[in-house]
Amino acid sequence: MTDRSNPGSEFGDGDPVIRDKRRIDPETGNMREPSEAPAGGGPAPGTPGAQPPRDPSDLIGPSAQEALLTEALAERTADLQRLQAEYVNYKRRVDRDRVANREVVIGSVLTELLQTLDDIGRARDAGELEGAFKAVAESVERVTEKLGLTKYGEVGDAFDPRIHEALLHNYSDEVDGPTATLVMQPGYRLGERILRAARVAVSEPTEQLPATELPDAGPADETGTSEKPAE
Repeated sequence: MTDRSNPGSEFGDGDPVIRDKRRIDPETGNMREPSEAPAGGGPAPGTPGAQPPRDPSDLIGPSAQEALLTEALAERTADLQRLQAEYVNYKRRVDRDRVANREVVIGSVLTELLQTLDDIGRARDAGELEGAFKAVAESVERVTEKLGLTKYGEVGDAFDPRIHEALLHNYSDEVDGPTATLVMQPGYRLGERILRAARVAVSEPTEQLPATELPDAGPADETGTSEKPAE
């Protein structure tokens, strides 16, 4: 006699067990969601009685969790500091390049105006800077000064080969060292950049006259100094 209280297995003794594996529900006509039983015979996730998956952090102690969080925070802080440093360096480089490009452009324009400034200077020395021409000339000079152009080169300046170009050279008892005694063409600078060196005649003390050079090596001027082209 069969014990109906114990159905048994699908192929063993007892009442048969019927499992409906049809993918379409015959009553609603909808697709059924596949249900897979987890290994070990436990209930499938999401079904009543199933345990939710455990967080890996639950497997370690509180002290280990704190250490991991501290390490992650340190890594993110280092990344942010590196990005900030890169941005600061980039901004400085862009600002520096912007200033340099601006100076190059302004220098190019002012270099083209140097001949005009020379003509204005010669007209002023000759007393011909009058009327409307004087107003225009002074306006041009004000604009160039506003852009940073500086004129230099005066008689009595100590000769500096970095900013002076010697066109004549002589010896004199009235100087203590190489001195610009005549300015043939003024120099101009833009900030620290020399746009044109001042062209001058240079005098050196007579005691520096080479022993092999005769005093009358060149024509003497009214002060008794001799001049010769600079080598």
